[in-house]
Amino acid sequence: MTIPIPLTHCDLFERPVHGVLTTMMPDGMPQSSVVWVDYDGANVLLNTTLERQKGQNMRANPKVTLLVIDPKNVSRWIEVRGEVKEMTQDDAERHADKLTQRYTPHKRHFYGDVYPVEQKYKETRVIVKIEPVRISLDAIFK
Repeated sequence: MTIPIPLTHCDLFERPVHGVLTTMMPDGMPQSSVVWVDYDGANVLLNTTLERQKGQNMRANPKVTLLVIDPKNVSRWIEVRGEVKEMTQDDAERHADKLTQRYTPHKRHFYGDVYPVEQKYKETRVIVKIEPVRISLDAIFK
């Protein structure tokens, strides 16, 4: 059952706040990556490639954890435990452009501004849709 991101923490998915995605390696060890995050009102969205380790890990085991910490107040955070429901190529480059405009001073395109244009022919870009199944918020020492 999908759990919505609380309105009190939606801004962490709308501002350029980085998340830490943890996936599981084939040998059972956790692997963490710094990621750009997004939210569509139901699913947490990430943008990556099928060739990267996190992409390979999510295809093999859809259970993930995402931690996003407010850089203005590190006692304010959200941990989303969830399952990858979809990895789609549809609009993935456009989504990468949207995130590029949010997270970088480059206000145009992921390929060409962040990575060389030639890179897009070497990888399979996808939007990862993560269904939240458990959410934890904030530190208890308030």
